[in-house]
Amino acid sequence: MCLGIPGRITEIRDEAGLAMGKVDFGGVRKDACLAYLPEAQLGDYVIIHVGFAISKVDEAEALKTLQILDEMGVMTPELMTMGPGMDEPAVVSDDDPAFVVFNPALPPATMGDHRS
Repeated sequence: MCLGIPGRITEIRDEAGLAMGKVDFGGVRKDACLAYLPEAQLGDYVIIHVGFAISKVDEAEALKTLQILDEMGVMTPELMTMGPGMDEPAVVSDDDPAFVVFNPALPPATMGDHRS
């Protein structure tokens, strides 16, 4: 599953001409590419998708979304697999019950069975 996760920009830097930053996701910090949002500033909340900031969001909406994602239990698996801020590749097993995919479009009997 790939989600857009809201986070707060805590650092902005230039890496070989590319705007990069550190983004805080409720205590978990990851590197993210900020090139798609040249207007982004320290303290802004942005939506990060596969390691790229794709839009700005207001603080209240960001915090509400983080809370909902945490309650759903998808924050840890999603943050483990996010783009350029990873120190090492994530190992995600389809057999691990901690990595159940929630898809409301699927009937309950198949929820979580995301193997192809």
